[in-house]
Amino acid sequence: MVYNPGIFQKRKIALEGLDLEVPRGSIFGFLGQNGAGKTTAIKTLVGLQYATSGRAWVLGADIRERGAREKVGFMPENPYFYEYLTAAETLDFYGQLSGMPRENRRKRAAELIELFGLGHARDVPMRQFSKGMRQRLGLAQAMLHEPPVVILDEPMSGLDPLGRRDIRNAILGLRDKGCTVFFSSHILGDVSDICDRVCVIHLGKKISEGPLHSLLSSRVLEVELAASGAPAEGIPEAAALARRAWHDGALYHLLVDSEEAAQKAKAILEAKGAIIRLLMPHVESLEEYFVRVTGEAPKVPERPAHGGSE
Repeated sequence: MVYNPGIFQKRKIALEGLDLEVPRGSIFGFLGQNGAGKTTAIKTLVGLQYATSGRAWVLGADIRERGAREKVGFMPENPYFYEYLTAAETLDFYGQLSGMPRENRRKRAAELIELFGLGHARDVPMRQFSKGMRQRLGLAQAMLHEPPVVILDEPMSGLDPLGRRDIRNAILGLRDKGCTVFFSSHILGDVSDICDRVCVIHLGKKISEGPLHSLLSSRVLEVELAASGAPAEGIPEAAALARRAWHDGALYHLLVDSEEAAQKAKAILEAKGAIIRLLMPHVESLEEYFVRVTGEAPKVPERPAHGGSE
């Protein structure tokens, strides 16, 4: 995908050689820093942009065909709604665009309004909706016609913890029904909780893809210990083994670099009369993996574009 910003400006490669295969019935996380090309890829998949080269298919249908787009529910990063329509009227409008019969769309709209906790705002004009309420309604309209594929651009952006929980549960519910969910997100904790597979792109190129368990390192990065019965000033012999040591008023905490050091610290604490309340190895998280692979990726300077592929 190549952009031409204007006269006398260099063309920009937004995506290059992006090759993805999303398993049917899975939740697929699409990750990258701001400007990596996530939204460009999503807009191309839903027909809002055309790739300068390359092809893509949804359930075997070319995305340039109307039949492919009918199989997709889409939520953009910043959903736009007509400000003077209510939530119920908005969903009814989108149901009409999707060709749903009147009774079906009204029944489905009522179900989704309750599912996303918008019952109190059913008849409230959209201009009075908060960012979080708009996000919830945006996902509701993407799910309205029960498409087999749902594509979401930053669906949890701007949501409070309860809103994020509702969105996570809705996405998991879609998978349980056999739906394929493809979404981008900056909230990596939520991605690791619900995704079967992830792809990381950087500067328009894919740098890694696969099931989470195959990407994350199983090596123990650090171990946290917590013990009761230790003096407030700590235990110097154990602290000498730790990267950090502190007392929170109830428990004495140690953060050590290896399981071997953890066992030595544990023995010292117990010999001093402390009782171990926590011994937790820490392996690589998705956030740490993301920082590692994007940090290791080559920093390609902007250059003139002579072609690109989606």
